[in-house]
Amino acid sequence: MKFTYNGQTTEVELNKYSKTLTQDPTQPATQAMFYGIGFKDEDFDKAQVGIVSMDWDGNPCNMHLNQLGQKVKASVDATQDLLGLQFHTIGVSDGIANGTDGMRYSLVSREVIADSIETNAGGEYYDGIVGIPGCDKNMPGTIIGMARLDRPSIMVYGGTIAHGEYNGESLNIVSAFEALGEKLTGNISDEDYHGVISNAIPGQGACGGMYTANTMAAAIETLGMSLPFSSTNPAKSDEKQREAASVGEYMKTLLARDIKPSDIMTREAFEDAITVVMVLGGSTNAVLHLIAMARTVGIELTQDDFQEISDRTPVIGDFKPSGKYMQEDFHRIGGLPALLKFLLKEGRIHGERLTVTGKTLAENVENAVTLDFDKQDVIRPFDNPVKATGHLQILYGNLASGGSVAKISGKEGEQFTGTARVFNGEQHFIEGIETGRLHAGDVAVIKNIGPVGAPGMPEMLKPTSALIGAGLGKSVALITDGRFSGGTHGFVVGHIVPEAVKGGVIGLVEDDDIIEIDAINNTINLKVSDEELAKRRAAYQLPEPKATRGVLAKFAKLTDDAAHGCVTDF
Repeated sequence: MKFTYNGQTTEVELNKYSKTLTQDPTQPATQAMFYGIGFKDEDFDKAQVGIVSMDWDGNPCNMHLNQLGQKVKASVDATQDLLGLQFHTIGVSDGIANGTDGMRYSLVSREVIADSIETNAGGEYYDGIVGIPGCDKNMPGTIIGMARLDRPSIMVYGGTIAHGEYNGESLNIVSAFEALGEKLTGNISDEDYHGVISNAIPGQGACGGMYTANTMAAAIETLGMSLPFSSTNPAKSDEKQREAASVGEYMKTLLARDIKPSDIMTREAFEDAITVVMVLGGSTNAVLHLIAMARTVGIELTQDDFQEISDRTPVIGDFKPSGKYMQEDFHRIGGLPALLKFLLKEGRIHGERLTVTGKTLAENVENAVTLDFDKQDVIRPFDNPVKATGHLQILYGNLASGGSVAKISGKEGEQFTGTARVFNGEQHFIEGIETGRLHAGDVAVIKNIGPVGAPGMPEMLKPTSALIGAGLGKSVALITDGRFSGGTHGFVVGHIVPEAVKGGVIGLVEDDDIIEIDAINNTINLKVSDEELAKRRAAYQLPEPKATRGVLAKFAKLTDDAAHGCVTDF
């Protein structure tokens, strides 16, 4: 077909992959199957776009994604020479699974999503892919699946949730988790406890603070893999509906110009995504996911790249969990394009990068709102930051020879030395709060919950929220070979490498040891002699594997460590 762009007309082939099935005369059964699903003769010449959503009824983040998928399909079908075909994949609700063994499946779901998108789209020869994720592992899973196939692709984020409200107080998912700590310490009535829980989540959309879902949505829009405003358009908004309805023409441009994920997700794009994660005060999970996504397109991204960007990037977004605002507030002041326009003006990001609009990042945000720092403080200027440098710090030491990730807002201080209290998993930790075993000045050590040890590296949102609710958030540090929710705040260090079951020193810590955490010099050390550690190591017995079959056992066998993104296909 002929395609005109910027005044130039060229002959292009849109059905580069699907023609294998639709145009080959030796594939009569294949073509019969297409007639069986309702193809007309003219449909065999169209490019096929696979539209995949993680829709399922059991999670507010995902419950509306099929409706968005239908809107996207209508847009694709209405675009000349394109035809949309919907399919679905799975998800795990972190908000529901957190605090249970079900959370072991959360990070694993990222790999299952990537595998299933690659499998369906690869097997069915789709020419392009539109992914519609909701909850946080959905997004990197979608991008990894797209990148493996490296065909024209667009991600449409399901959107953020509105805030809840009870007794005049604004609520979100973390409010419910923190209410548990208040209940355990007798600081909330049964009536108010129920009131918080029953009003925290008002409907569809992903968790509303700068938690992992909104962090990854912002990072992916910055990368250029979703349309402008995708990360900040609320789930229940006309803007989100219009975004879904605009996909067809953008997809046609990508197909005609053969713009692929590898053309968009460049080294500069990942550097810019990290910068945005830092300025917004985003989730520690971004370290895992961006490293994994970069590896898929052949770019070497390390924890040390995060540290380098953190050292020179202030936090200027005042977002929950440690700040005041929600994603819906960000949307009201101009959304991510307004921030990107500001960062471009300040010389913090690269503007001449290609995006899924077919235009550069600078072109996408040219007409965005100019942030007015006299009228809003959701985003602050660089001369009045929330924190002078980045909140994500990469710490090394004898407790983490392969690195670890700390989330330091600055409000809880930047150095902590305390007495170890060791817990074998998060339920053991919750019992420690209930029984008063954990005191101010302690460093809680939750071990054996890494990628292999859990397996699945579950988030520790229940423990960190319980700490905050119990009034210990500023006086107790927490370290783990697991990971944290984007909703976590306090003095926390996760992603410790090597993990306990891989011989990490975290597995050798004993009660009353002294642990020194220094987020200024980026160190984390157990103050025990090498001789004593050698004695402990000689006596140490690895725990039995917690999963011997099924998807968790596969993940434990295949996964790389947290420093390398916990990917399973390298």
